[in-house]
Amino acid sequence: MLPDAMMSPMPSPATVNVVIQARASSTRLPGKVLRPLAGRSVLGWVVRAARAARGVDGVVVATSDAPDDDAVADEARGCGAAVVRGPLDDVLARFLLACEAHPADAVVRLTADCPLHDPALLEQVVALWRASPELDYVSTTLRRTLPRGFDAELVRVPVLAEQAGKPRGPHREHVTSGVVGAPGRYACAGVVVAPRADDLRVTLDTADDWALLDALVAELTRRHGDGPFAWRDVVALLRGRPDLVALNAHVEQKKVTG
Repeated sequence: MLPDAMMSPMPSPATVNVVIQARASSTRLPGKVLRPLAGRSVLGWVVRAARAARGVDGVVVATSDAPDDDAVADEARGCGAAVVRGPLDDVLARFLLACEAHPADAVVRLTADCPLHDPALLEQVVALWRASPELDYVSTTLRRTLPRGFDAELVRVPVLAEQAGKPRGPHREHVTSGVVGAPGRYACAGVVVAPRADDLRVTLDTADDWALLDALVAELTRRHGDGPFAWRDVVALLRGRPDLVALNAHVEQKKVTG
């Protein structure tokens, strides 16, 4: 056996936290993240999925310091997540506060308006990065093949810190646009699925999105129990229910502006 001074220390495993951005003041559907959906809040669905994903070390909700987000912070804590609060209109600053308060090597960015996250997909994103930690960015959206609403982006924390060097731009709201927009600078990889299902929409941004999610979750619960649900079960149900798909098929996603 080697003396202690000659033994090489085992490298400590990398820390990966999920950071969920959430606020009450949505412009298209105010208060959406606190809406009750089959017995728990929309935010509660997201926190539960993140906490259920293997390979995730911690879950943090990054909300604003505005008074109307007091309820968001309280709900996040009640669901078992840590909370950080920062500028309402600077989401990147909130992510950096989360990294400062809860240090990690990489963070998975989720938004609080996507209640149907599949823990297995989150595990896949994290596992891909853990297998190749030289990657700067791993996501389910680099080449979109999943329904909108299963968006998960892992970013190395030093890369996030680099983005803070630009005081203005779409990355302050959308966090990762400066990374995805510079593929020559950053090493990126994506999770893709087949057959494609990116024509479907299960995120919550409008009243019509809510009509779909409310009906969809009721049927998923009847068939599969309390959830979280597998993304393939979500897609299979929607493929067999064009009446549900039609509820929000016309909704256009808000554009990232410069």
